[in-house]
Amino acid sequence: MTREVIKIGHHGRIIYGIAEFPDGTGKWPIVIFCHGFNGSADDFAEYSEYLVSRGVAAYRFDFCGGSVNSRSSLRTYEMSLFTEKEDLIAVLENVRKWERVDANNIFVFGMSQGGAVAALTADEHGADIKGLVLDFPALCIPDDWNKRFPTRVSIPDLYEFWGVTLGRAYFEAVHGYDIFEHIGKYDREVLIFHGDKDNVVPVGYGQRAAALYPNAKIEVYQGEGHGFSAPYHWRVIEKTYDLVMQNK
Repeated sequence: MTREVIKIGHHGRIIYGIAEFPDGTGKWPIVIFCHGFNGSADDFAEYSEYLVSRGVAAYRFDFCGGSVNSRSSLRTYEMSLFTEKEDLIAVLENVRKWERVDANNIFVFGMSQGGAVAALTADEHGADIKGLVLDFPALCIPDDWNKRFPTRVSIPDLYEFWGVTLGRAYFEAVHGYDIFEHIGKYDREVLIFHGDKDNVVPVGYGQRAAALYPNAKIEVYQGEGHGFSAPYHWRVIEKTYDLVMQNK
């Protein structure tokens, strides 16, 4: 494979990402990977290696402010679901222009918070996305934070969560927001993976999303939580590859 760091500028900030392509010439289908809360591009190294070895390119990137270790712009307290959506849109707009990418075969994979971002983006930019994979998508984010901070007055300027300092922008962006009113119109194939013991994102959120989309399938893994054990981890990778092959 060939690997290259490709940075994308937009809205006055810079996205750090890693592009990987199969050896040889031509245009390749590509999967864009969106990490979860406090994750990074590195979370998808195994996914990328698997795909690229089978003729599918990959681009994995750090959301701006998306992690304490992010190599992209912004501090964590400047990030929100919607700055991350801007990041993904910028990635889509750039990737489709790359010489080695088949612009008609761009797929998006979103994990946890990145799954919520991917779902929101797909509803608005569905024509640019050939297929969508949502790995335990964190569609609970607005509900969780609206319960914790029910009024704008109650929203703090800074709040530490799981070792990450979040800012007012994160909570205000989802105040009174019903995410299910903004997803479900994407009409190409959607794969959703969820564990029935997920205590971060209850499986009902994935099931509700699957019922909204006109062309969605959900796999619920017994005994699995927020993050899968090896057998299911590899099944998700394999099913992602199958999605690309069946739709490209």
